[in-house]
Amino acid sequence: MKPDVIPLCDEATNTVSYVVVDPATRAAALVDSMLDFDPKSGRTSTASADRMVALVGERSLAVEWILETHVHADHLSAAPYLKQQVGGRIGIGEHIREVQRVFRALFNLEPGFVADGRQFDHLFTDGERFRLGQLEVQAIHTPGHTPADMTYLIGDAAFVGDTLFQPDYGTARADFPGGDARALYRSIRRILALPPETRIFTGHDYRAPGRDTYAWESTVAAQRATNIHVRDSVSEEEFVALRTARDATLDIPKLLLPSVQVNVRAGRMPPAEENGRRYLKIPIDTL
Repeated sequence: MKPDVIPLCDEATNTVSYVVVDPATRAAALVDSMLDFDPKSGRTSTASADRMVALVGERSLAVEWILETHVHADHLSAAPYLKQQVGGRIGIGEHIREVQRVFRALFNLEPGFVADGRQFDHLFTDGERFRLGQLEVQAIHTPGHTPADMTYLIGDAAFVGDTLFQPDYGTARADFPGGDARALYRSIRRILALPPETRIFTGHDYRAPGRDTYAWESTVAAQRATNIHVRDSVSEEEFVALRTARDATLDIPKLLLPSVQVNVRAGRMPPAEENGRRYLKIPIDTL
């Protein structure tokens, strides 16, 4: 069965979020939502999330799930705001606990922060199946970019987050805490073992050199034939060498520090301090 997929592209962060709809029942899932954040002023905005809210209202959708593919390092999640506005349960992979432990230590988070995933409504296990209206959904653990990445296979559409990009751009970096290029290769092979016609929807598009337009959809067949990093002819050892060398040249994402502090809390801001204000931390000489 084929869900209707409505992409929402944010050019400022190269992020693509999705409204995924079961056409038979109008049940919907919101995938990798975004809260706008200005790092220069520390101000947030719900403009991107409100585009999702508007679509839900215009199409009379019933939101059942707000899905996170992983703890994003390049944008803040709008999951709690969307839950308040349109309902739905916030879900992520169960290995979020590992990511929470790493960043709890890095940022010395407040004593009340517990790294057990309780900030989310549901933690998916590898292979877990659930429903979106009449559509079957399967959660597939695809670590490598982070330890907790999940791919959501909704009908014939796989939402892969940052694991894969468009074939002309390649694959995700694997040098974040807990990342692993070898695990990433094996996760991608799981995705590319799906039927060739399976649609692949990526969480970002950085527009490969020579391509002026944004793209976010491909197929398993196209990825296997032409992905510049991980097409069928590329071995695991070749990929690990390529990915490791490329990662050594990449800058830290400009929103990494604010993003992960918020996203390990399922998109919630840190608790207010005694003056009533909330603060994000910047660890000095650590990364």
